[in-house]
Amino acid sequence: MSLTHYTPSEIIQRGQQRYERDIRSKVEVHHGKMLALDVDSGEYALGCDSITAIDRLKTKVPSAQVYLLRVGFPTAVKICRVGVPL
Repeated sequence: MSLTHYTPSEIIQRGQQRYERDIRSKVEVHHGKMLALDVDSGEYALGCDSITAIDRLKTKVPSAQVYLLRVGFPTAVKICRVGVPL
């Protein structure tokens, strides 16, 4: 099991920068898919759900520091209260 050497805010910052700079234009056609990105190497993997994307990335980079996002959306998931309309 890998140890995280970045704070959560550092992972977010590094992940967003790397995604915008190097990856976004390559994966925009996969709108709605989950993308797991190693903030150190820039390796990434896509999946229909977060577990699949992370598993695929960890196969390539076992010690990955993972930034997760949903392609084409501002957040990976949306949290809401039950019974409250979106």
